Amino acid sequence: MKQHLLQSLRSALSSAGLILKLVIPFYILADLLLYYDLLRPVSKLFAPVTAILQLPAETAMAITAGVFLNLYAAVAFAAPLGLSSYEWTILGVFLGVCHSLPVENAIMKKLGIGILYSTFLRVTIAFFTTLPLFFLPASWFSGSSSGKKIQITHYNSLTELLFHSISNAAILSLKIIALISLIIFLMDSLKRTSFINKHNDRVHTSFSLLTGQLLGITYGAGILFKEANSGNLKKKDLFFIGTFLMICHSLLEDPLLFVIFGANYWVIVVSRLIMACVAAFFFTRISAFRENE
Repeated sequence: MKQHLLQSLRSALSSAGLILKLVIPFYILADLLLYYDLLRPVSKLFAPVTAILQLPAETAMAITAGVFLNLYAAVAFAAPLGLSSYEWTILGVFLGVCHSLPVENAIMKKLGIGILYSTFLRVTIAFFTTLPLFFLPASWFSGSSSGKKIQITHYNSLTELLFHSISNAAILSLKIIALISLIIFLMDSLKRTSFINKHNDRVHTSFSLLTGQLLGITYGAGILFKEANSGNLKKKDLFFIGTFLMICHSLLEDPLLFVIFGANYWVIVVSRLIMACVAAFFFTRISAFRENE
């Protein structure tokens, strides 16, 4: 028993360590970009995106922050704009698929999925996922804001920024290590049961998918790294799981950031689930066809 616990702990620390090397530098970089207001010039490039999504032009800054930084920054920029329930839902679906590209693409790269593929997939699928929403009944978008506000932290100096950024990154590190360790301990314990051993191949894939769907790519990738390094997941399995999770992950926390402003939770979740199933099946088949040529 003690040997199993030590083995699980080593796997957890190894997986968490790899995630931290990718997440923490981008975490600090995001704060620096906000501090020096470097996103505003880039947001002009997203003006055509707002037109396609039928959103106000002012949401370009929110989309820029979401794509390059994270959803919290995106919501902070969108909160003062007085968007309707429909507009919050559109924004929630688009950014739910296409957000935090630098850090999450780097994670996928470590799993063997190329950055160009990851970027193309998430940007393209983000538009395709929002398209059906244009034809949904207006009665589906009657949500009201909870009144909660999300604000971007403003710092008085670069020193203050770095202090808070490093402190927050350290807290994030502890959360990642604790959560990944807990999940790996649980997963390894389940694997040692006789029932799970009979369905071993399905368990690796299903558990990795479920973890990513509920917790997101950052936390779910820790489990994927562990499974990939142990040889439990084949290359085609990683490609399928990676493709699915890039479109549909963190179904608990991420949609709720938009729901508190009136977005329709079920439209966000169901649209991403359906598109993830279709895209993962389609691109996996194409990949398998190329390998067989």
